[in-house]
Amino acid sequence: MTEQKDPLVLACIDGSHYTGAVCDYAAWIASRTGAPIKLLHNIERVSTPAVADLSGSIGLGSQEELLEELTTLEQQRSKLLLEQGRQMLEGARERALGAGAERVVTCQRHGSLIESLVELEDHIRVLVLGIRGEEHGEADRGLGAQLESVVRSLHKPILVVNREFKAPRSIMLAYDGSEAARKALDMVANSPLLKGTECHLVYVGDGAESVLAEGAEALSHGGVSVVSANLQGKTVEALIAYQQEHEIDLTVMGAFSHSKLRDLLLGSVTAKMLLGTNQPLLLLR
Repeated sequence: MTEQKDPLVLACIDGSHYTGAVCDYAAWIASRTGAPIKLLHNIERVSTPAVADLSGSIGLGSQEELLEELTTLEQQRSKLLLEQGRQMLEGARERALGAGAERVVTCQRHGSLIESLVELEDHIRVLVLGIRGEEHGEADRGLGAQLESVVRSLHKPILVVNREFKAPRSIMLAYDGSEAARKALDMVANSPLLKGTECHLVYVGDGAESVLAEGAEALSHGGVSVVSANLQGKTVEALIAYQQEHEIDLTVMGAFSHSKLRDLLLGSVTAKMLLGTNQPLLLLR
């Protein structure tokens, strides 16, 4: 495995039923930006239970024998996980190459997924991952156990995949003039990723005229075709209704722009959008 020096598309592969779509979206991003792809399979650490926790009545000699057996089983488990991950990565690599990606490398890491992503952050151009991981099985609701922590921990664009791949022809940019929204606006205006797509610039609430005008001007200078819309009502419901009405393929928005305390009290728009939409979200912080 050769390390890539260019900013890369990092795709998290875990065996969930979103893995194929994650590969396809990563390949699409790579073809649009010229960035290489790194496929990451992360193996979380699992602690071997202490023998004393299993039974307080086992004798010392038996404890030692049981600990040896547990250690052997854990070693066998680790080998199986490594081999399963290797095969998974090879299949994902072939899929990404078949979808048009030119440079694809694979990587296996042990430990916390968050730690792995933070260590790789400086090399990431876009992170691609499924909305739910393998531990959720075939569940079609809810968010992955680590998704919010990943989004809060990284300051890179994150594409959250929640459906089979469809090349975006139109996007919705949820814009409110906040710092995170301005980052999203700048990316849409200047990145090759979304060139040629129709951008619906959407603001929910009153006082939208100046904000939408500012955003539309920036996008127009970037050569982006813009449709502006001022919506009323509850933010998430209004955005999702507009998305469905206009058959938007991808939503772009700033993520978790408020404090965690405020999010806990009022509910995060980001989390509600992730739960409520059936189209991928490209999040920026």
